[in-house]
Amino acid sequence: MKDMKKIILMTMLAATTLAANAQDTKPYESKMSQIETEYNKLKAEFEVLKQKDPSTFTDADKAKIGEIMAKADSLDSVQLATVLEIAEKFKTTTFPAKYIAEVADGLEYADLKRLCDPSTGYYNAPEMKKAKDLYEMYKLREPGSMYKELVMTDLNGKQMKLSDWAGKGKYVFVDFWASWCAPCRKEMPNVVEAYKRYKDKGLEIIGVSFDDNKLKWSSAVEKLGMTWPQMSDLKGWQSAAGKVYGIRSIPSNILLDKDGKIIAMDLRGEALQTELAKLLK
Repeated sequence: MKDMKKIILMTMLAATTLAANAQDTKPYESKMSQIETEYNKLKAEFEVLKQKDPSTFTDADKAKIGEIMAKADSLDSVQLATVLEIAEKFKTTTFPAKYIAEVADGLEYADLKRLCDPSTGYYNAPEMKKAKDLYEMYKLREPGSMYKELVMTDLNGKQMKLSDWAGKGKYVFVDFWASWCAPCRKEMPNVVEAYKRYKDKGLEIIGVSFDDNKLKWSSAVEKLGMTWPQMSDLKGWQSAAGKVYGIRSIPSNILLDKDGKIIAMDLRGEALQTELAKLLK
């Protein structure tokens, strides 16, 4: 009889907890729904502009595109912050899983590592597969691990290896990019500036291209002022670098210490300059 009373009491408590959790989740569900609605509005506005020939864009059209992109970036930040809050507040439940899946592609390594915690209540939810797969890919270039060899050809068709530079007493910035990648081209002036500042202070950069067209690759190297060594197997997204380092999107990068150990990854913008300034005074 005591066992029966205990079972009934536990069942009642569990039901009460679930009800309270359901009540607590409503504001978050509403906020995430509102963010999705705002995204859809921006998408609709952008689709209208996509119907136009870019060569006919007016200043107003260009300003509108800039406005749409700025709003999208702002929504990205709000969405990510909200998902991280949900994951922390409801970590003992499965509730966060579906929202983590929605932002998985935009999560950085530190966030993925924290979210893919086996002790959470949502870890084994089916929706977590994408995040966990991405985390496993990130781990292939996890800070603290040693670099892995890459053997490809340079712009002159000569075989080169990452080990020609890695572990040879210099900091080595391995930059994964492609000529067709707009974000890569946008970031490249920052990388060029870093090379100018630190190449004589112990920095080497190795470009690893995900191109599949040698002419476009070489043309971009020249046009963007990339004066450091370059390698590629010209296999596009089938590049060996993708499998070796778990590269799912570019631009991406790893920074190796003088012994060839990975000490940072996916450094961009001011973060790259700050890290190099700290290491190469």
